Amino acid sequence: MKVIITGASGMVGEGVLHECLQHPAIEQVLVVGRKTCGVTHPKLKEVLHSNFFDLKDVEPYLVGYDACFFCLGVSSVGMKEPEYTKLTHTLTLNFAQTILRLNPSISFSYISGAGTDSSEKGSSMWARVKGCTENDLKKLPFKKVYNFRPGYLQPTAGLKNTLPMYKYLGWLFPALRLFLGKYVSTLQQLGQAMINATLYQVDKDTPLEVPDILELAKR
Repeated sequence: MKVIITGASGMVGEGVLHECLQHPAIEQVLVVGRKTCGVTHPKLKEVLHSNFFDLKDVEPYLVGYDACFFCLGVSSVGMKEPEYTKLTHTLTLNFAQTILRLNPSISFSYISGAGTDSSEKGSSMWARVKGCTENDLKKLPFKKVYNFRPGYLQPTAGLKNTLPMYKYLGWLFPALRLFLGKYVSTLQQLGQAMINATLYQVDKDTPLEVPDILELAKR
C-alpha cells in the first residue's frame, strides 16, 4: 500500500507517519506539507508546497497512491467562521478532489474530532464546520472514506511535535483511560486504526469514534 499523509509536521500527523513507516504492509509514504516533517526513512518521500488551494504544481507527485491520511488541521480559537471554513472545509475538499482525480481508486481518511456535529446545525462553530467537511467528503466517489473522531490522544514517546498541553497531562493518562475510556486513546492506536481501516477496507459509513478506533487498532 502506498499512502499520502498531510499534516506530518504536527502532532497527529507525525504520529500517523511514525506508524506508517513501521508497518510492513506500507511500501511508500508521501508527505505533502508546507514545511518539512524532519524525518528521513527509506520508505519516505516528501513534497513541500505552500498553497493547498492550488496544487497544480505538485500534481505529478500525487499520482499512484492507494490511500490518503489527511491529518492537516487548524485550531478554531480566535477565528471567525468564514476563515475557519476556508482553512478546514475548503482546503480539505480541494485536496481530496485533486487526489481523487489523480487516483480514482484511492481511499481517504480524515481526522475531525470527538464532538463533531454531523447535523451541521449545532451551536459549536468548529463542530459544524468539521461536520460539513465529513459530510461532503462522504459525497465524493472515493473507494472508501473514513472520518476519524479521536478525543484525548496520549502522545507517542520520542516524537518531537507533541503539544505542550499533552506533555503536562501525560501522567493523567491511566486515570483518564479508566474513567473516560470512550474518549481516550493513544496516538499509536489512532495511526494503527487508520492503517487497518484502509488495509482491510472496513465497511463503516458512520464516523469512527474512539471505541471504533480502539477496536480497529487491534486488527
